[in-house]
Amino acid sequence: SQGLNSMFILNFRWFHLNPHNSFVPPKRAYCCISHVMSRMCVLELLLLCPFPIFGSLRSASPCSDRSKNAGFVWSPCVAQDELQQGLGVSIKVTVLSDHVREPLTFTCDGSSTVDLLIYQTLCYAHDDLDLIDVDDYLLKVGNFDLPLYSGHFKKDCYWTWAERVLVPRLRYSLSSSLFLQSRVCFPVQINQLPRETQLTVTLYASPLPPPGGGDEKSKQRRGMEALGWVTMPLFNFRHILMCGRKLLGLWPSTPGSGNARSSTPNFSQPDSVILQVPDAQHLKCVCVTRLTQEDRRLLWEKRNFCHAESSRLPLVLASAPSWEWACLPDIYALLRQWACMNHLDALGLLHATFPDQECRRTAVQWMDSISNPELLDFLPQLVQALKYECYLDSPLVRFLLRRAIGDLRIAHYLFWLLKDALQDSQFSVRYQYLLAALLCCSGRGLREEFDRQCWLVSIMAKVAQRVRDASPSSRQTILREGLDEVKQFFLISGSCRLPLNPGLLVKGINIQSCSFFNSNAVPLKLCFHNLDPLGDYISVIFKSGDDLRQDMLTLQIIRIMNKIWIQEGLDMRMVLFRCFSTGRGRGMVEMIPNAETLRKIQVEHGVTGSFKDRPLADWLQKHNPTEDEYEKAVENFIYSCAGCCVATYILGICDRHNDNIMLKTSGHMFHIDFGKFLGHAQMFGNIKRDRAPFVFTSDMAYVINGGDKPSSRFHDFVDLCCEAYNLIRKHAHLFLNLLGLMLSSGIPELSDLDDLKYVYDALRPHESEADATMYFTRLIESSLGSVATKLNFFIHNLAQMKFASSEERPVLSFAPRVYTLKSDGLIRNLYVCRHIKTYSPNKGYTYVVKVERENQQGATLVQRSFEEFHELHSKLRLVFPSSKLPSFPSRFVIGRSRGEAMADRRKDELNGYVWHLVHAASEVAQVDHVYIYMHLLSNCRKPGLKSLFLLFFPPDLSWTPVLEKVVGEVKLSISYKSDKLFIMVMHIRGLVSLMDGTDPDPYVKLYLLPDPQKMSKRKTKAARRTCNPTYNEMLVYDKIPLGDLQQRVIHLRVLSEGAFWENTLLGEAFIPLKTLNPGHRWVDWHQLGTGGTDASR
Repeated sequence: SQGLNSMFILNFRWFHLNPHNSFVPPKRAYCCISHVMSRMCVLELLLLCPFPIFGSLRSASPCSDRSKNAGFVWSPCVAQDELQQGLGVSIKVTVLSDHVREPLTFTCDGSSTVDLLIYQTLCYAHDDLDLIDVDDYLLKVGNFDLPLYSGHFKKDCYWTWAERVLVPRLRYSLSSSLFLQSRVCFPVQINQLPRETQLTVTLYASPLPPPGGGDEKSKQRRGMEALGWVTMPLFNFRHILMCGRKLLGLWPSTPGSGNARSSTPNFSQPDSVILQVPDAQHLKCVCVTRLTQEDRRLLWEKRNFCHAESSRLPLVLASAPSWEWACLPDIYALLRQWACMNHLDALGLLHATFPDQECRRTAVQWMDSISNPELLDFLPQLVQALKYECYLDSPLVRFLLRRAIGDLRIAHYLFWLLKDALQDSQFSVRYQYLLAALLCCSGRGLREEFDRQCWLVSIMAKVAQRVRDASPSSRQTILREGLDEVKQFFLISGSCRLPLNPGLLVKGINIQSCSFFNSNAVPLKLCFHNLDPLGDYISVIFKSGDDLRQDMLTLQIIRIMNKIWIQEGLDMRMVLFRCFSTGRGRGMVEMIPNAETLRKIQVEHGVTGSFKDRPLADWLQKHNPTEDEYEKAVENFIYSCAGCCVATYILGICDRHNDNIMLKTSGHMFHIDFGKFLGHAQMFGNIKRDRAPFVFTSDMAYVINGGDKPSSRFHDFVDLCCEAYNLIRKHAHLFLNLLGLMLSSGIPELSDLDDLKYVYDALRPHESEADATMYFTRLIESSLGSVATKLNFFIHNLAQMKFASSEERPVLSFAPRVYTLKSDGLIRNLYVCRHIKTYSPNKGYTYVVKVERENQQGATLVQRSFEEFHELHSKLRLVFPSSKLPSFPSRFVIGRSRGEAMADRRKDELNGYVWHLVHAASEVAQVDHVYIYMHLLSNCRKPGLKSLFLLFFPPDLSWTPVLEKVVGEVKLSISYKSDKLFIMVMHIRGLVSLMDGTDPDPYVKLYLLPDPQKMSKRKTKAARRTCNPTYNEMLVYDKIPLGDLQQRVIHLRVLSEGAFWENTLLGEAFIPLKTLNPGHRWVDWHQLGTGGTDASR
């Protein structure tokens, strides 16, 4: 037994005693862990022994005690009374021997005997079985060896306290299988044990017989020898029963050592004993309604061991076998013993699943710690929870009224939520009483304020309906007439707070700035005078005919997501705006200034602008002319776009055309109009309109990358998305509670459990963070590669052409305003004087145009790119026939289009174009497009700092850095757990191009050194045509002992996939694992080098 390393898996299960405090023996011996039903303490042992031990345990003579080994294949796997159950069970077995060249593998019945199976197998290979010695053959079941004759293990298990044995010593016999498990039941009550009790386990084995066998008498004298032992306390220092996996190493047994002992585990050897207690951890994110009958039974049995996770209480209570009067004392005792729940988790106890008054009173008591600002985030759910109260006078009603009296904002929103809930015919009487109670508790001034708000909403609803019913040509007139009524309202009332936000106090309406939107619902754009003389105008959208409760709920969930991100230190720079329903089919939406829809941005490049990559980048460049402003806008775009991707995917927001996505001039992107969510997609016949997981198109990636090729900023974007997604996944139960409380609200697309299941499946709460990261990365790739999204945008562009106003002037993508002959003065001459090489935002050339105007001293210099010249010509062709316009230089060239010679040639060609343009007919030369194009914009006054520096200090392409062998960097996430090494290949940046100047098709290949046989090869898929690929692929190595891990080195190679298997090495890194801490993630960038050097250090 010297040098023997063994491993136990010890599984503790603690059960309550029956009411009579007596031991209830199990009905039968079980082999499956999940079938243990005993109400006493059960100790499960799983014995894993190294392969060499079988040589020491094989016996040269058959076992004489058939009560311990009946000779069946099934014998080592089950208890003695279960041998007959092997009948009909198929088992895969293999016969091994030095007399056969290859192992013989087949499937047999579990009740077959070992020797008979060997004889039957050898019939196919031998003619005369009398010459065969069956002792020379070995039978393997699955991957485990079963010697023909028994060599046994035994184990001793007992509990001690102060070196005294508390319970009788229990000794169990184990057969000689490689993989064994058994149970040990201690007939003792857990609550009677001292808190210092120790568990001691000793492993015994029969010794190796002498060579050549021996006589029967000497075999009988051989006894069981102790191989090792281990002890551990049953309770921790807080007097809490030990639970979960425990890694304990066996101490070798020495002659004369006592059995009642106490020590720390032996961690000097990699093999160990694992003590494991199953708990309800896997149920913490499960919706109550998704619990199976077996889940409920198990969870209720283990209810006293779930206190560590307070959020499990709704699941535990939902698993109660009965809520009858006789069962309530146990349930109420559990409530009293439970730790105070977080107020967010307490929402789960206000579902219809828990009508019990004591339960709901406890939940409201726990919610009393919530602050008033935070209460506003969950007020809609609490108003819906009032439907589940058995009586009108309930703790929840009193809680809401008490908070409303103390806070004006809570009173304001509670009033309008109750007002909207009056439309629910089943509960309208209840809500009428509650609304009356709120008004009685409020003062006269607040009641009069509510009356004014209702009057204003009524007027605006009538105006909106009249405008909607009018013909398109008369809508503006109808709107002006209706707004006169609003004007009269303010003459009478003086001022009024808007239902959208009690902080918005208005005193009048600016009729000239009011208009309507050309959509099906024809919402009104209203502009109010701020009561604060220093405040800006207050612009809102009033909708009539649209149910805004779904929009209101969606924005509420997104606002809570944003708060979670901020609390975790991640500011996604989300644009949050208010939306409030003031009754069925009407409501108000806050307007965001300085924002435009993606459709209007894209159609500046033509009706096919949705298929182009530059519209968004050009629009942001136009509104952020300086380099610093543009970089800030791009940063805002990256964060807000990542947040929108995560939020819209989790909530399943559909009907995402380019009029439902907006972009601010500051770079913030946000979504509007949430008429479809939870996966209820818009349909074209039988075809889903939303086919991508979320909207992420190539023009968005163009802004992030700063061009059409992937860059390191795209890595940041993917990391942001995955981090934001994982943070929300940690709060899955919160979002399921919030949506579950709204099931009875009457929202059409949130009506049953399948709608909740959509969010549950999207959050994937059972997956690890690494798996979720890989999953969301694949979603990003799928969305980016979807052509259906761009096609959807294009179809919407065509559909919206009929709504286009004839008063809208065509503008250029890089000009924010319209400039005319009258505003800027007549242009007398244009001359392209020189070209300048630029590096931002794209590498290329711009051309300086000298503009001379009438009655203006001196000339102005305007800097424009060739693409901007082409855009001007394209817009002119939409207005004039080609015969009236000068010919434009060709965009297509042979060879390098960015060379100096090409820039010189284009300068001369553009010079001729602008000369003919300014001397053309007056209707062409004096059109607004020309004056918009030649207006001196802020980005023409001086080049950016980077462009100016590069203009005078061009980069020296022959210069090589000091680290001449560094050819890029790779970002890895490395972790180690349960003998498994997890390596996630995340991103690579800065790879060099191939010899022909093209971008490589890189993929990553890993080896875990030392590896002389090259058996540890792992590789990722290949990215296409990029120097900055993103992978987020997990590569896993199994069976890596902790002792070996410190000696291993990761050899990472980045290769470019070539034709005919001719791959090119782009770089490599050697990453030692000696500093890797088990259980921790190591996320870092590692340098890539060439020549086989250690480039990662």
